[in-house]
Amino acid sequence: MFWDEDDNKGPYQVPEDVVDVGFKVISKALPLEHAHELYTALQGVLPWLKDEALIGIHQIHGAESGNGWTRPEDSDNELLHLSRRARFYIRTPAHRLDEIKALTGQILDIDGHRLELGSSIIKPLSTQSEQFSRYVIVEQDEEQEADFLKRVVTELNQLLETKIRKIMCGKPHTIRLPDEIISTRSIMVADLDPEIAVKLQQQGVGRGRQYGCGLFLPHKGIKAVGETEDKTHFTGAR
Repeated sequence: MFWDEDDNKGPYQVPEDVVDVGFKVISKALPLEHAHELYTALQGVLPWLKDEALIGIHQIHGAESGNGWTRPEDSDNELLHLSRRARFYIRTPAHRLDEIKALTGQILDIDGHRLELGSSIIKPLSTQSEQFSRYVIVEQDEEQEADFLKRVVTELNQLLETKIRKIMCGKPHTIRLPDEIISTRSIMVADLDPEIAVKLQQQGVGRGRQYGCGLFLPHKGIKAVGETEDKTHFTGAR
């Protein structure tokens, strides 16, 4: 993949040291809240997952904006019904790529639901200037939106060694673990240079990558922000 600018810097080549591997999902339904069960099942096959800092396990999502379906408020006993187009993605450093691709054909038990991983594809990280994370962990129970954004911006500025110019915060979401309930918010970072956009996807922000937290994906842009799968409503950073 190349990003060709008109400023005489030459084309930017996306590094291949971190990529997304997408698997065809062969399953009729999974628990809506499946982050912990999915990670546990994968760790049973790949015990080194817990020691690989750049591994990220994306939660599986359906077409929530389609056919009037929206994510229910009480998700404890809800199921996510999957279409044939559903995909599951793992973000992985390149030196683990062969082991991740070998998951094809694995059948995982996700809280009593069968999940078979089909054929895989490799997706390079994106140079898109808008990047979206569904779940960024709120570290303090009483952390208000403005304080949350201030903390995340500080972390991103240090991590990316640049100044974040545009960031937006979305509605909260909780992830239920056996011994903890994690509070999260979605965020979108905009106006990123290609190199910074890729670095953001490589590094993420905060903890919880094994549950899909802090992982960034390319987004259509600020004008389309209301069209995300979970219909997140954004407000500007204060």
